[in-house]
Amino acid sequence: MRNQEMEIKDLPLLALQRAASPGPGEQPWLLLLMHGVGSNEKDLFGLAPYVPPRFHVLSLRAPYAMPMAGPDSHGWFAFSVDAQGRRHIDEAQARQARALLLTTLQEAQTRLGVGPARSVLGGFSQGGIMALTTLLTQPALARAAMVWHGRLLPEALHEQAAQAQFTGKSLWVSHGVDDNVIPLSSAQAIRTHVQELPLELSYHEYPGYHELRPEELAASMQWLQALE
Repeated sequence: MRNQEMEIKDLPLLALQRAASPGPGEQPWLLLLMHGVGSNEKDLFGLAPYVPPRFHVLSLRAPYAMPMAGPDSHGWFAFSVDAQGRRHIDEAQARQARALLLTTLQEAQTRLGVGPARSVLGGFSQGGIMALTTLLTQPALARAAMVWHGRLLPEALHEQAAQAQFTGKSLWVSHGVDDNVIPLSSAQAIRTHVQELPLELSYHEYPGYHELRPEELAASMQWLQALE
């Protein structure tokens, strides 16, 4: 059952699922994975065999089609980069995507019998932005977030929850030192920002570009397994 792929179409966001197979005495956990711009739910679902077996894995498809990026390409929100390198997002799309993600998370928790205390949000690039933003704005709905090569979303920081709500939460942040899409300084800005919050931060920099390297994946999976 652990390696069986199941497509779920009746959640607010389409998902691929791998069922959990917890060991004796273990409770099941839930990991929601979110891909980057121009990809789809099949991308990060390829990581399911590496995820600890106690986790239900749901790999989500972002809600907005991106036909200019190719067939079956999707994103969480549109954005542009100006001549100075500043990013400008479609804030309405970003808000709607977060609302869909929250509803999907809550429905999945109810169906699978997994509460927020055993739920983790994870994502790469724009998916990592979604995971981080959701933890910062709705910490009561998840135990932790895992952010690969993401950045803070300044447009949503005014919605950040009160500091006390981050007690007992955990955050993984990893980035490539030569990332040519989202610069390393973006990860360092996350580190600086969350150091003011009472959560447990695991921050890592790896050689490489805008890519998930084997040693980075292995370390983040070890971090997942250690969550309690």
